[in-house]
Amino acid sequence: MDSDGTQDARGTHANPVPRPAGPPRMPAMPPRPPAPVPGVPPMPDGSAFLAWLRTPRPEAAPGVWRFGHKHRPEEEPEQIPTRQLLSGALIAFLCGWLVWSLLWNGYLGGWWVLPLELFTPDSWRHSDDRVGNAVLWYGYYTLIAFAIMIVVGRLGRWSEVWRRFGPPAWNRAAATPERPPVPEQDPAEWPQLRHAGAADAAERLAAEARAGLMRDVDHARITRAWQSVRSGRHSLATFTGAVLQEGAAACPHPSGERDLPTRLARHDLVTGQVRLGTTADDARNPYAYRGTGLGLDPDLLGTSLLAVGPPGSGKTGTVVRPLAEALCLHALAGRAAVVVVGAAGAGLGPADAYDVVVQIGNPESVYDLDLYGGTTDPDEAAAVLAEALVGDLAEPHQGGDTRRSTTVLAQLLGPFHAVHGRFPAVPELRRLLDGTPGPLAALRKGLQDTGQEALLRELDARERQMGHPGDVGGILADRVALLDRPAFAGFFDTSGQSRPFSLKALDHPVRVRIDLPQRGHAEASRMLARLVLAQFSASVAVREDRSLFACLVLDDATGVVTPEAVRGIQRLRSGNAGVVLTLRTLDDVPRPLRGPLLGATGCRMALSGLTPWDGQDFAEVWGKEWIEARDVTDRQIIAETPAGKVLHAVRRVITGKAPTARAVTVRQVERERWSASELAHGVPPGHAVLSLTNVKGEHAPPLLVDLRG
Repeated sequence: MDSDGTQDARGTHANPVPRPAGPPRMPAMPPRPPAPVPGVPPMPDGSAFLAWLRTPRPEAAPGVWRFGHKHRPEEEPEQIPTRQLLSGALIAFLCGWLVWSLLWNGYLGGWWVLPLELFTPDSWRHSDDRVGNAVLWYGYYTLIAFAIMIVVGRLGRWSEVWRRFGPPAWNRAAATPERPPVPEQDPAEWPQLRHAGAADAAERLAAEARAGLMRDVDHARITRAWQSVRSGRHSLATFTGAVLQEGAAACPHPSGERDLPTRLARHDLVTGQVRLGTTADDARNPYAYRGTGLGLDPDLLGTSLLAVGPPGSGKTGTVVRPLAEALCLHALAGRAAVVVVGAAGAGLGPADAYDVVVQIGNPESVYDLDLYGGTTDPDEAAAVLAEALVGDLAEPHQGGDTRRSTTVLAQLLGPFHAVHGRFPAVPELRRLLDGTPGPLAALRKGLQDTGQEALLRELDARERQMGHPGDVGGILADRVALLDRPAFAGFFDTSGQSRPFSLKALDHPVRVRIDLPQRGHAEASRMLARLVLAQFSASVAVREDRSLFACLVLDDATGVVTPEAVRGIQRLRSGNAGVVLTLRTLDDVPRPLRGPLLGATGCRMALSGLTPWDGQDFAEVWGKEWIEARDVTDRQIIAETPAGKVLHAVRRVITGKAPTARAVTVRQVERERWSASELAHGVPPGHAVLSLTNVKGEHAPPLLVDLRG
């Protein structure tokens, strides 16, 4: 069958590949070993994969790593310290022993045997049956001893000692192997296929899993294909035929790959999570989160993520790289389309992990970047290009209004496309914006020859505006000149001589990496990053199939955040898409846009080393909470009697302190969840404070996370 990933992922546009006559076959390639399973040693017979698949994944709060998770209570239980518990149990035992000794030796009188004497017949007590009398009396003694034991056991909390240090604790510590679940509940037996009448396909997949021929990406990919069958996009017969013929290799990704070349992070494709670290066992974290793994999935990334931290804080290595790796795995499973943008050599994963690698400024790059986003509408192309060229300029600045820039570009792109059937290349666009007479005259002649009166009026308006002092054409020409450099001579071609990649391909599970030429072309790189973000926002809004999650990962968003970009990020959630942005500091974002940016992103991360000014913005967006504050006051006790004064003097000699009385006042106060000072100075190296919100509106408060765990 044709899975959701059978389109041309390696092509440059969103043109579908002709459907095969029969079920697709895997290309001839040596099989890779199954993916390693976290916490289970690899075994050649598929035991590791089965153990991974059968591991419980209970529902949990947003961000909790669900693989093998065990629920914790919302509030921390009051646990007696070990020393106090053991000493109390020992003292209670000694007290019980003392009471029994006093009773046994008659120091407390004989009153405790009166019940036996009153209720026992005289014939029993005066009988010659010594054995019977011994059983009667010693049974009574045992009953009394047992009653004393119950009382002192309750006082000494022996039950708590048993739970914490007895066999129950030993059983919890011992690793007991779990029995395989029944076939109706065993995910390795594919019960959902059996219930739908595809028992043959389920048996084939189960046999592949037991034989060690299935990996986690295969399971996720086939599950995704089965969902398309349930939704009616594909027939059950086609799906069953593909599975029976190809087994675990059925419904392949267009690249033919079934896994990534390397993995650095821990992934769980059943839940779609990637593990970023461990929530610290800190009093500032909710008790239910302490010590649990932290995992992100598309439901969280669908609200977008903003990570802020200075250089060296781990943004790329501990945040961007694992997320890019996870999204590439989702793409191989037919679940997602990902575009990763960063500087060349930033460590965003090997080229083999991507279907398309665009290396702007590198003559050896196989792919080019479509400057106009694959659209044929001049107005849409002008809007996206204007956002990239002048979107970062402040509104009061000349040319800062992107609406005027959009109009200027549309007045040139429309006539040029009508005459040449394509949009202008960078040198051609620069000459048109500069008002060079030759290109404008040729464009006018072409419009007159074809009778394009409406477009002639557009061109006339552009020529009239060129002489005005407030014309933004000169600013646009200066920005385009940043791309009209010898290093980019072979890029942004529109004549069909190169292979331009268009973000219109996000309808398919494509994996894309775009390397920006940071060295020597910092301003051009920021402009290209704005271009990709604008094209991404425009493309995901018009996708036909929104069941495919689309994500843009931007390693450095310096100079990228604009008013239109913030509005675009706010609209991504409804299109099943999201962005991941990293910043060195919030100072790289204009002050009026910092609040809207933090409000538009549902997941916010502050890494260690943040400045107090950045911490203040995070503290404001995270708000305050009510806590219980305790005020402890020590008041010196004044003795009134001579005996009391003597006692206080002795106590002062022994302890070295005057006798005091402690008063505790408990009150409810409101304070910041994380203050600016705590964010700047209280986050250890390798840690971050992260708040989460998923697409359903569920959220997690700011959590202190160890990104190395």
